[in-house]
Amino acid sequence: MVPAADREPVMTAPTLSATAEPTTPVGRGWMWRFNLAWVGIMIGLFGPIQILLPNQAENIDPANKEFILALVTALGALCSTVANPLWGALSDRTTSRFGRRMPWIVVGAVVGAMALVGVGATSSVLLMALGWCVVQTALNAPWAALTAVVPDQVPAPQRGSAAGWLGLAQMLGAFIAIGVATVLPGVAGYAACAVVMLLVLVPFVRRRQDSVLPKSQQPSWSWGGFVRGFWINPRDYPDFGWAWLTRFLFNLSNAAALVYLLYFLRDELNRDNAETGVLILGAVNAVGVVLAVVVSGVWSDRLGRRKVFVTASGVIMAAAGVMLAVSPTWAMAIPTAFVLGIGFGVYTSVDFALITEVLPAAAARGKDMGVLNIASSLPQVLAPAIAAVVVTHVGGYPMLFLISGIVSAVGAVLVRFIKSVD
Repeated sequence: MVPAADREPVMTAPTLSATAEPTTPVGRGWMWRFNLAWVGIMIGLFGPIQILLPNQAENIDPANKEFILALVTALGALCSTVANPLWGALSDRTTSRFGRRMPWIVVGAVVGAMALVGVGATSSVLLMALGWCVVQTALNAPWAALTAVVPDQVPAPQRGSAAGWLGLAQMLGAFIAIGVATVLPGVAGYAACAVVMLLVLVPFVRRRQDSVLPKSQQPSWSWGGFVRGFWINPRDYPDFGWAWLTRFLFNLSNAAALVYLLYFLRDELNRDNAETGVLILGAVNAVGVVLAVVVSGVWSDRLGRRKVFVTASGVIMAAAGVMLAVSPTWAMAIPTAFVLGIGFGVYTSVDFALITEVLPAAAARGKDMGVLNIASSLPQVLAPAIAAVVVTHVGGYPMLFLISGIVSAVGAVLVRFIKSVD
């Protein structure tokens, strides 16, 4: 049950202030539409990474599949790292009558859906990489806009609850995409992901609950000021800096553990149907996430505390990495997936609420959230490269899982340096 107002307030675009701190609780209907939208974006952004892209890389060149997958995902994530704060900053300045965020959600999703189909239709490494870069660039527009919607419209005391459901939606989106890819391989899988992504975005887009920025309030433009705005000095905003760093470490840990999961099952454990194995582990992981995300988000709202939950999540994720490093077997992979789900579920639900409370300026929420989102996308650039070296030259998969656990443990320790949030 979503802890929100009993009756959803009717909010049309013209009545929402673009920069004021929200005070009216959002209702259950808003929560469901918002999180359905996140399910869609997760299907497009992260769904192909577990099954579709690895299989496509192997079909193109089996001997160099790790290199191809690392190259494609790293280039895509690099585009994501640049695009997310850029789209966020541009949405802050958007004066459309449909609102600041909504145009970026719609256009980005449509372009991303077309690009997904294009990726699936190619058998060239170059076109596969270019297509995935377009997917990541386009879908980071709705990603940036949707993350900014929370500080735009959700009051601070309700953000843990909102983020709890958000964590569940993100996991559900990735799990749906894995299931689709298992049943529909190749271009059919990509096309199905694109269609489902667009369909589940419709309820949120139709309501058009978005703030309109009057042209009179649009900031003056200069290229220099626009570019300089992306640098948020951690000396001036230390909590923002620590939040960025811990977010980076947690996401690097999770990405390192998952990026080569299909190859781990196929090559290390010699499982005949590795795709089914990924689906099973995804389901077990999702159970852990379901148990963690909503409970921890609501609990953090009631206690008014965030850091203790984020710290606990880092310890749990570290334990998951050690479990699989000590015993890299199928029998251990199942409980590890569950433990990792609990840890990352707690993290996603509470950390998102935490970062919305360290933003420097209300007028630049989209840009500032975009800068924080770099801490989520940059690990997608680094993890494949790090994992490829570790797996092939430095201890194999057990060492990779151990490193993943150590990184999350470091993130758990550094959370305590955030001072303005309990």
